[in-house]
Amino acid sequence: MGKENIEKYSAGYALLKKTLGFWHDNIYYRKVITLGIENINPDDHLIYAPNHQNALMDALAVLFTHSGQPVFLARSDIFRKRSVASLLYYIKMLPVYRIRDGYSNLKANDEIFRKTIDVIKHKNGLIILPEGDHAGFRRLRQLKKGICRVAFQAEEAENFTLNIKIIPVGLEYTNYRRVRQVLTVVYGKPIEVSEFHHLYREAPDRALVQLKERLSDEIKKLMVHIESVDDYEAIDELRSIVNGKYSDDIRMPKLYRDRDLISRLNNLKNTVPEKYSRICSLSLSVKEQAERLKVSYKLLEKKKHPLGWHLAGLAGLISTFPVWLFGNLFTLTIFAPPELQIRKTKDPQFHSTMRFVISIALAFIFLPVYLILCLLIFSPWWLAVMIFIAIPLSGLFAWSWIQLLRRIAGGFRVRNYIRRKDKDYLALRKNYDELVSLVSELKDE
Repeated sequence: MGKENIEKYSAGYALLKKTLGFWHDNIYYRKVITLGIENINPDDHLIYAPNHQNALMDALAVLFTHSGQPVFLARSDIFRKRSVASLLYYIKMLPVYRIRDGYSNLKANDEIFRKTIDVIKHKNGLIILPEGDHAGFRRLRQLKKGICRVAFQAEEAENFTLNIKIIPVGLEYTNYRRVRQVLTVVYGKPIEVSEFHHLYREAPDRALVQLKERLSDEIKKLMVHIESVDDYEAIDELRSIVNGKYSDDIRMPKLYRDRDLISRLNNLKNTVPEKYSRICSLSLSVKEQAERLKVSYKLLEKKKHPLGWHLAGLAGLISTFPVWLFGNLFTLTIFAPPELQIRKTKDPQFHSTMRFVISIALAFIFLPVYLILCLLIFSPWWLAVMIFIAIPLSGLFAWSWIQLLRRIAGGFRVRNYIRRKDKDYLALRKNYDELVSLVSELKDE
């Protein structure tokens, strides 16, 4: 599979996608919530337009949440090495050349454009990240015109017969960088490029601007978009304080709750600015106090911290300690080594990509070795296979074990604060309760 036939179906790629998709959906993330999949008609000529906050993970989020073999457009500098370029073409990525790559290279875009038409005509689906580059903020930045230009020029090259549809996509991560988080992918209603054909024939630049603005508006409806720059940190943290407990909710995903919260805050800013300022101030105070006292928001949600529950949890941890110890065989060989490389990566938004790529590469190396060792050491063969399967399962259990350990340790810490009537904790408790009360009033208005 190369650039010349990138639009063709590849059985090898299909197998690779299944393998990587399993790792992405079940190992790397603890849950992937997909919404709006009914808006995708595989018989249409489609271009997908997701927001871009988390480097390669954004493209993979689209790839692994629907069927097919879509093609990605990516910046050209990652194609410089021939060996790397061959791999990127195999995984269906095409380079886009920019002015910074040199004027002489811009001519290469003509060939890429012709290839994108082939991709669209074959109904593979083309994935373009319309913001151009990534940024670790929950805010949609100004879109580039490239995605609109590709759509219009492809239509023009085929005498406006393709009826291309652009699918806006909203992506939300409970945490950009950690493993075992929740990813939410929302596919919006398609935008029919044909709505702008007449305008494009008369005034191409105006058509580009209008389609870009329409796409921007539609993407914002599907993601967490915090418009405020001055209060960004406060509002972003408030999402975790108030809605963190709903991270795994599928019926009413946290993304929707966050959007509703932000909408109400925006209205409050215009109607009762003093109350809005108080909420933002409390949000930052609770964050600072909770971090200093090492008290999680989950612990603050509870009014009581029964000793019996903590002792029972501690007993459970002690009894399952051997399972945690065995699970470290998986975590230390698969998820620990990427941290060494991440320290050398300056852009924090690449950390998740590095963890994903390196961890699955290590899995391809170590899991076959573990299987062979199990077959050599244990007998009969079915016992060896069961022990092999237990390695990754115990690894996932080890992650949950650590989370429970932190929660129980935090619970004992809070009980100690309450027993000593710690002034800092009481101040945190007071601010948290006031903040929750103020936010609850927003829901009642």
